[in-house]
Amino acid sequence: MGWLRSLVSPLRKLWCNMNTVPRKKRGIYILYDDVKSCQCEDVHVLWSILVESHGLPPPTPTPVLRLKR
Repeated sequence: MGWLRSLVSPLRKLWCNMNTVPRKKRGIYILYDDVKSCQCEDVHVLWSILVESHGLPPPTPTPVLRLKR
């Protein structure tokens, strides 16, 4: 029975990896849209300090997906 498990396990992992939705790992830039929409200048100053301290490139604009009707 162990041979069956050794055969099924890699196939199961392959099936799960093919059927999962890839997730984007964007780090701190996941908050970029929230910071951009905030009216408070202090938030923008703190954001610029955070980005400069990490030496990160400027964020790319997030695409907006629209459904056709």
